[in-house]
Amino acid sequence: MKSTQNLTSYGWQASQLHQALSILAKKASLLSSWPETLSGYYGPADNSVIDQWMVATTEQIGLKTEMVEIAYGELERRIQQIGPALIHLPSETTPLFLAVLKGGKKGIKVITPNYKVRYLDLIELRDVLVSDLEAPIAQTIATLLTEVNVPEKRQAATKKAILREQLGSVPIGGCWLLRLSPGDDFLKQIRSARLPRQLLIILGASLIGQLLMLLGWWLLGRGALEGHFEWAWLSAWALLLFTAIPVQLLSVWMENRLSLGLGSLFKQRLLYGILQLEPKEIRHKGSGQFLGQVMEAASIESLALGGGLVTLVAVLELFIAVGVLTIGAGGIFHALLLLGWLAFTGWLCWYYYLHSNRWVTIYREMTNDLVERMVGHRTRIAQESPEHWHDEEDQLLESYLRYSERVDRFNIIIKGIVRRGWLVVGLLGVVYTFITAPTASAALAISLGGILLASQSLGHFVTGIASFTGVMIAWKQVAPLFHAATRGQEKQPSSQFILSSQIKRKPAQVPVLSARNLSFRYHANAEPILQACQLEIQKGDRLLLEGPSGGGKSTLSALLAGLLVPESGELLYWGITQQRIGLKVWRKQIVTAPQFHENHIFTETFLFNLLMGRRWPPLSKDLVEAEALCQELGLGDLLERMPAGLQQMVGESGWQLSHGERSRLYIARAILQQADLIILDESFAALDPENLKRALECVLRRASTLLVIAHP
Repeated sequence: MKSTQNLTSYGWQASQLHQALSILAKKASLLSSWPETLSGYYGPADNSVIDQWMVATTEQIGLKTEMVEIAYGELERRIQQIGPALIHLPSETTPLFLAVLKGGKKGIKVITPNYKVRYLDLIELRDVLVSDLEAPIAQTIATLLTEVNVPEKRQAATKKAILREQLGSVPIGGCWLLRLSPGDDFLKQIRSARLPRQLLIILGASLIGQLLMLLGWWLLGRGALEGHFEWAWLSAWALLLFTAIPVQLLSVWMENRLSLGLGSLFKQRLLYGILQLEPKEIRHKGSGQFLGQVMEAASIESLALGGGLVTLVAVLELFIAVGVLTIGAGGIFHALLLLGWLAFTGWLCWYYYLHSNRWVTIYREMTNDLVERMVGHRTRIAQESPEHWHDEEDQLLESYLRYSERVDRFNIIIKGIVRRGWLVVGLLGVVYTFITAPTASAALAISLGGILLASQSLGHFVTGIASFTGVMIAWKQVAPLFHAATRGQEKQPSSQFILSSQIKRKPAQVPVLSARNLSFRYHANAEPILQACQLEIQKGDRLLLEGPSGGGKSTLSALLAGLLVPESGELLYWGITQQRIGLKVWRKQIVTAPQFHENHIFTETFLFNLLMGRRWPPLSKDLVEAEALCQELGLGDLLERMPAGLQQMVGESGWQLSHGERSRLYIARAILQQADLIILDESFAALDPENLKRALECVLRRASTLLVIAHP
């Protein structure tokens, strides 16, 4: 078994990690210029702490890192696909890290501490990464193979098979993938994923296919106009047809790869954008509007990837058709005729877009109205008379039907006239030449080929434009989510990574949380909700904040937890400013359970809703602690009633929780995050006296520092 000694010359020490990140990002073309000086890592050789440093450091240069675990059985295959990445090499002395630029079957391309690129043997790296995992059982397996008389030449393969069977699902950690942030420039992400190369292959294959088709039509047209065919020319035509088959297969294959790659980037961008939205931006929206945005996002992906490629290839074909018509019998006049027909087609498509836009708007209103009426069905039964239930629905349906007829009419006109109309117009362009110069067979054959090519291209163009119209309309709904992703790039992280042990290594008199001269207003011209607010919370404090409705209690809670940004003033955690620590670290250490209407149950397992702020997937100790906490909060009966216990699906389409059960779940979720300060905003309001007493005793016992907000 290899040891890390063979990789010492390739490994970076922990204090050099910032240099390894910089050179790796530059060599992988993730950065266009060298990043500013980054702070080094001088913490313990703990992957969880190193991950925090990695996240904070890469955010400073606009990148993302993701710590992944690779199963033992998949290690060799995953290493071949890895890069750029940093791998923590197992070592008993100085921690070493491997800067992997690119994986591969023949070798791994790594960057050494002297900034040189070297190739590392795949098997050697794999053996080093699994050495500590295999060591406890390797000798036992070797002894077993000897006792059962396995031939020596088969022992290596047999040992490998046994190790794979026993350790196949065991995760191997200490690997960080370096990626562009989903909020980075989208074109930059496309280039990094090497999608333009696939697009060029598609266009090149389409161009070759069209040239082969034109050449085939020229051969057929030449023989038809001359009145006889020669076997040599027919054989050449058949050879052209067979040559076009692999070209078309290549084009289709690359289209599928491009669609998958672009679709993946688009979904990541939208999800990242959703996570950057502020609560006030979505608070006024209902379930129907959210459903509409999801449906529009799905339509953009399918229509843009399909229709966009079709339109692009059609435009390329039309340019070729213009050139073919120019050298044909009709000359420049014939080419101008095609351009004029394209202008007419554009005018029809514009009117189609206007009617489609209004039609889709009414469709969205119907979707939103239907979902909202379904959600509020019980309220309608109780408060609305049955004879008026469908009044507004009938009006929307009438408008929808009217615009549907208009859109269908334009769709029929476009698909019926554009392609077939061009055949008539195109043939009129060569009638004069056919009558006056019937012997110009080659030129007429070229013109006929150009007319047919333009007709085929127009058919593709109309199909693509119909999809493109749908994309333009859907984009109005999806654009806010897409552009919101850039906000993650605007939020600058802390300039220096600080270990949590260093943060808390403060004198006893330093408060956990300090607020100095906090002021906040929701709108520029509105009255301030908070003004010159002062607050200090010491470790171990149990504070109760009371006040009337609208007094700013929840606003203060959101400011302290980092959910809102103060207009002026300063927030400090253990004497360190919020700007220096960064919002991500701040929100992990100061946790809030918002009011009932601001908190949510996700359609997932009960366990996921408990541990979503801690870690996922959970460890066994997390399961034990979560169940114990539920028992303390009085949720034991609920777990017994639910068939799957902690694994029971809850939410809109799952097990329905009462208000009291929801409130205690929110409290448990906050406690399980193991924060230094827990803020509970009216979390006890929905509990009966018995459950209130149990929940309060549990919170006081488990929370190190506590702030409870309640009505007087």
